[in-house]
This record gives sequence, C-alpha cells and structure tokens, in this order.
Amino acid sequence: MRRRESAICLRSGDYSETSQIVHFLTRGDGKVKLLAKGAKRAKSNTGGPIDLLAEGELVYIPAAREGLGTVVEFCETAPHAVLRRDAARLNAALYMVELTSAVLAEGDPHVEVFDLLHSALVRLGRKGSQAGAVLAYFQWRVLRLVGLLGELKACVACGRDVSGRAGRKDLHFSSLQGGLLCGACEAAAAGAAAEKYRLDGATLAGLAALAAAETGVRVNLPAKQATAVNRLLAYHATQQLGKTLKMARHAIG
Repeated sequence: MRRRESAICLRSGDYSETSQIVHFLTRGDGKVKLLAKGAKRAKSNTGGPIDLLAEGELVYIPAAREGLGTVVEFCETAPHAVLRRDAARLNAALYMVELTSAVLAEGDPHVEVFDLLHSALVRLGRKGSQAGAVLAYFQWRVLRLVGLLGELKACVACGRDVSGRAGRKDLHFSSLQGGLLCGACEAAAAGAAAEKYRLDGATLAGLAALAAAETGVRVNLPAKQATAVNRLLAYHATQQLGKTLKMARHAIG
C-alpha cells in the first residue's frame, strides 16, 4: 500500500552507483528507512539524489516486514539551500536532524516533533536569525516533547520550588536524577563524583527565557545565554542517549 507523507531527510547514503538508502522523518508515520532506487540518475522520480535536510512530499511503499521500504516518488518543496551558505546555520540544522533521529524510534509517529523540526529549519533560513537561539529553543522543545527534558522548576530530591531568584543559588542539573538539585540536596546526597552539571547565571537566565517563550511570550535570548543553554541541553542529551552526537561540537562548541 502506497503512503503519501510530508517528509524531511534525516540521513542519506549510497546503496549502489545509482541508488540511495534514505532515512526520512515523515509527519504521519514517523521515521522510515527507504531504498530510493535510481535516485542518482539524471531522470528519476526523486529529481536526482536526495540530500540531507531536503523537505518535500514523499510517496513510498512501507517494508512488508523488517527491512527497507521503497521510495516511489519524492518532490522536494524546501531544499533549505540557504542554510548551506552559512556554517553556523548549517551546523545547527545538522545537529537538529541528528538529535531528532536519535530520540525517535522507527515508525513512531510524532506530529509535533515533525512540525517543530520544520519550523526550526524555516527559522534558521530567515535573514537575521540567530542560529544559537533557534537551536536552544529546538533542543528545549524536542526534549520536552519526547519526555526527556526533566524537572526544571523544583528540586528533584526535596521538591522545593527553585524557580525564583532566592532558590536559584548553587543549583545543579543531574540528568540521571531527572532534573534540578538545590544546593542543599546536591551537597548532601550527590557527592563530588556524581553526575551533575553546575548551572551559572547565563544558563539560568536562558532557561527562564525559554520557559517564557514556551508559553507564547516573545523573548530575547542573547548569544551568551543561548550558548550556555545549548551546552546544558547537549550534555543532557548525551547522558540520556548514552553517546555524544557527532554534530554537537560543531553546532555548540
């Protein structure tokens, strides 16, 4: 049975001299791994090789069992070519698709994640957009949507609200414990060798701005705050996934 879906290319590689294996994020079917037969030929149903970040309308036949489905047609509607002319934007985009691929299972539909990735790539391509700020909001939201963000309002050990200024002193974030640790709980229970990440003023300010943005408030996220938040969230993603994503050092530093 043929399926028609909006899709974004998360990964592509050679299968033969003329064909590719392509990993797509589809809006309705989630991640799919497909064989694009003859895609590298000048005349093909894909308009040529399918590149990473390419977005468009995909027609495909799902795999009968485990294995590869087949691309019937791919009509690119948004190549995001502008991103390839700026290293910071390109690196941010590549990290976004790598993170998306890492946190989603094959065939697990997640419309909100698809729409988030689409919107982030569009925002990155706009004139004057700040790659760090776009990436920070994307990381925050995608981790929230897949249930990995953690507790960022109260201490996960004692439950004390640390969202106010008075409570946001000597705070740490523990990925394995699931969120914030107040100064007292971190000192009493975590220990020097425990997994934790100390939160400085720039990180806390950036987290507060992202929390406000998530409610629809228009906020400004300065470069210093964006970098601080991106480092924390990339650290958290590394701990949750058990590996460091390849593009993290290029997109975040």
